[in-house]
Amino acid sequence: MALQQIVEQTVIGLGYDLVEIERSSGGLLRITIDLPWQAPAEGAAPVDEVYVTVEDCEKVTRQLQFALEVEAVEYQRLEVSSPGIDRPLRHEQDFVRFEGEVVDLTLKQPIGVAAAGQVSPLRKKFRGTLERAEGGGWQITWRDEPAVKPGQRVSAKRAPAPLQALGFALDELKDARLAPIVNFKGRGAKPAPQ
Repeated sequence: MALQQIVEQTVIGLGYDLVEIERSSGGLLRITIDLPWQAPAEGAAPVDEVYVTVEDCEKVTRQLQFALEVEAVEYQRLEVSSPGIDRPLRHEQDFVRFEGEVVDLTLKQPIGVAAAGQVSPLRKKFRGTLERAEGGGWQITWRDEPAVKPGQRVSAKRAPAPLQALGFALDELKDARLAPIVNFKGRGAKPAPQ
């Protein structure tokens, strides 16, 4: 059996989702797992996010070690982990799950046309809020605000940068991930959409 098949059967059989398989130099086999996610029913309140624990990773590691030994898959070290704060978005369901979150996108090809002279036609990387587009596809929206230097005062009268949007299809993406934004002040209310 192929490595992908062995890992997928084992992880799904234990009740988890397989996010990624990565082979690195030195014989490292890195498996990323997540808990299954179901979209909330129409009109239902969103369910609090549940995260992969160390115990989940241990359980999958033990089972994978056994399965890989039986199938004689060669590796030096096995690492099972959660997707982390910069979780890759690969499938349509991932985009539905993280709608409204800030994401980092890398396009396969530059956008090719300047959007009202504001975006470079050679640009491939974007960070913005993931949203459903009117036509049923996906888009991200962002503001190219100038960076504020530490200690610099920002005038309340300053006009905000214009809101920009980029629509895309999933097959146009080279990479899509949740933006690794860390708030050291604890979990609070999500900021209001811009």
